[in-house]
Amino acid sequence: MRSIKDKISEYFLEITVFFSGAIVMIFEIVGSRVLAPFLGTSLVVWTAIIGVILGALSLGYALGGKIADHKASFRGLSGILFLSALFVSSPVFLKIPLFSLLSFYAFRLEVSSVIAALVLFAPASILLGIVSPYSVKLKLRDITTSASTVGRLYAISTLGSIGGTFLAGFFLIPVLGSSKILFILSVLLVILSLMLFFKKNILSRVVALFSFFLCIAGVYASDEFFQQHGLVDLDTQYNHVQIFESRFWENGETILELRLNNERSSAMYPDGDDLVYGYTKFYRLARHFVPKIENALMIGGAGYSYPKDFLRNYSESTLDVVEIDPQLTEIAKQYFSLSENPRLHSIHEDGRIYLNTTEKKYDVIYGDAFSSKYSIPFHLTTQEAVQKQYDALTDDGAVLINIISAMEGEKSDFLRAEYLTFRSVFPQVYLFPVREKNGGIFPQNIMLVALKSQKPPSFTDDDPEINSFLRHRYTKKIPEDLPILTDEYAPVEHYVQKML
Repeated sequence: MRSIKDKISEYFLEITVFFSGAIVMIFEIVGSRVLAPFLGTSLVVWTAIIGVILGALSLGYALGGKIADHKASFRGLSGILFLSALFVSSPVFLKIPLFSLLSFYAFRLEVSSVIAALVLFAPASILLGIVSPYSVKLKLRDITTSASTVGRLYAISTLGSIGGTFLAGFFLIPVLGSSKILFILSVLLVILSLMLFFKKNILSRVVALFSFFLCIAGVYASDEFFQQHGLVDLDTQYNHVQIFESRFWENGETILELRLNNERSSAMYPDGDDLVYGYTKFYRLARHFVPKIENALMIGGAGYSYPKDFLRNYSESTLDVVEIDPQLTEIAKQYFSLSENPRLHSIHEDGRIYLNTTEKKYDVIYGDAFSSKYSIPFHLTTQEAVQKQYDALTDDGAVLINIISAMEGEKSDFLRAEYLTFRSVFPQVYLFPVREKNGGIFPQNIMLVALKSQKPPSFTDDDPEINSFLRHRYTKKIPEDLPILTDEYAPVEHYVQKML
């Protein structure tokens, strides 16, 4: 009767193929997190990652077949896995110099995405693509049923890919973060390499165990490094999150800053008594257009900067915050002084899904889900989404949406399309540029205010702060030269690219 050791040795190739299939998919999903801080998470970036990795795998399959036909051995496969281990971890070290170079040359997003994907992900993907056909050749040496062997090995590889997909999305990224995952994948490939190299030697088990413990030690060491430097750096299921102290560029005061995918998202002064970013103060315009606010909704929470301000200023009103990332709510509680409040309700789901299903009526809907110029959730920009917001308002309600765009010129395409989309649903829509009152050709925060009522509002207020915001109203005509955005056709990424 054969021992367990002998059985494992017999199925080394199946084990290798399974894990290499899993690593390919984990590598691809983690790749999106590597690019996100520098290029965003738009359709353009995902297209580049998927296209480059599929192309690299195809090249690997072809090369693997040719190399294996020429000469195939377990030690040869071991060498391929060892090289792939080096390239899988290489994005951790190459990403900063690479993106510095891409930023210097200021390529279009499509070009930068493809170049980054080719440099960071193609070499490892080619090598991992070699594994399956190479393993088939080794397996065919001892059996005659070639078709079933090929089918079985590729099925095992696909099962590994399925497992890797679920493992990466549901567990690894939220728990460990991208760099740690890449190091772990590299260590796993080194273990597979050594086990194949020393196929019948006890040394392989010893080295594999030692490598595993080194990997765990590396994970804990990196955590200790970040804690010592006062930096929170982690990946949630949806975002790459960084929290650190910095100086606010407008007044030089110390702030605690939250960055999502390397973009400023929220900030707080140490005493937490006032809003930091200017555009968030423009949400206070709501009290002018809707004097009595009982129930309000905010789509996009992040560090909960404005929700805290709302609760301070409306002592008897309730606010529902729809934030897709539950970990951001916990981060806001831990670092940004968000406390439990019976008037605040956090709803952790996609904003559009909530709008599709809610039967609740709100006096005001605030929108802060367009805070990134790299990746805007298109399904919240469309006529159908705007109609859902209209339906969720009381008769005299208003929507206030933060938009990043230029007011004029080619960098204003997204604003023009979104403005016309709101105009197709709401009887009154007004724009309040935050920085440049008269517009301008450079991107800035713009507060879009849409009123459900047909009664024309006043644009003066007794409150000096509100009155100063009202004076930012943009009065020039918005060109009607772009189609409205719909679920069927919403080229948001194309419009946004012009701002980069």
